Amino acid sequence: MNQFKTVALLGLLSGLLVAIGYYVIGGTSGIILGIVLAAVMNLGSWFFSDKIALSAYGAQPVSRDQAPGLYAMLERLSQRGNVPVPALYVIPSPAANAFATGRDPEHAAVAVTEGIVRMLSEEELEGVIGHELTHVINRDTLTQAVAATIGGAISQLAYMAQWASLGVGYSDRDNRQGPNPIGLLLAVVLAPLAATIIQMAISRTREFSADEGAARLTGNPRALASALQKLEMGARQVPMQGNPSFEPLLIINAFSGQGFANLFSTHPSTEARVERLLQLEQQMLTTGAI
Repeated sequence: MNQFKTVALLGLLSGLLVAIGYYVIGGTSGIILGIVLAAVMNLGSWFFSDKIALSAYGAQPVSRDQAPGLYAMLERLSQRGNVPVPALYVIPSPAANAFATGRDPEHAAVAVTEGIVRMLSEEELEGVIGHELTHVINRDTLTQAVAATIGGAISQLAYMAQWASLGVGYSDRDNRQGPNPIGLLLAVVLAPLAATIIQMAISRTREFSADEGAARLTGNPRALASALQKLEMGARQVPMQGNPSFEPLLIINAFSGQGFANLFSTHPSTEARVERLLQLEQQMLTTGAI
């Protein structure tokens, strides 16, 4: 069922690309452009999702000698999760965040910022690594990378549509010059909004699942709950810089939104995530899992 939902959601994103291409370029040529872009985005994300995401945040590979503690942590949790050890990357940023990427567990990578390593205790950092590794185990990484790549393409086409609204564009329908005003409104405003909502649908449930997986891998739900609270505070002070289309990959929103802005967050609220983790802790204590 989850795979069906994923395919359906990614199909909707691809459909948005086709629709926005139609309204920006116009006629058959716009439809063809949208189809080609959707195909290229999906195939490119399949084969290069790890490189695309890592490049977006300037992540650098690190060896076992450079980060022995992180490597030991990643190896230990990978063994518990019965998956190959992902490649390890460090992002030279003071912001505190992390993400995982790759098309499958055999081609996965986990990236952490310098800021998160400095901010969190060893137990909290282990919870974060467990969260990202669960994304790898659940094969969320490919879905999130494809959604981010297509979402970025939709945003770029919407930007093109803004130029079209100023007269830089055309339509071959009925030999009339100039863009369709209603179509441009849909392209500029509604298409990026729809893409964000679809990304939210993909990302939010997966974050809860990854939190639970991390809690079970580490046996310490409270450590991850504490890490999330620190990360949210850190996001307010030092936002993560990078392409906003890739924000669904991060363990916490690059910039912690409040109030109305939180409605369009790609992540569940930190409060809800912490509450679930503490509930899970009680369940694990009851069953002797801790």
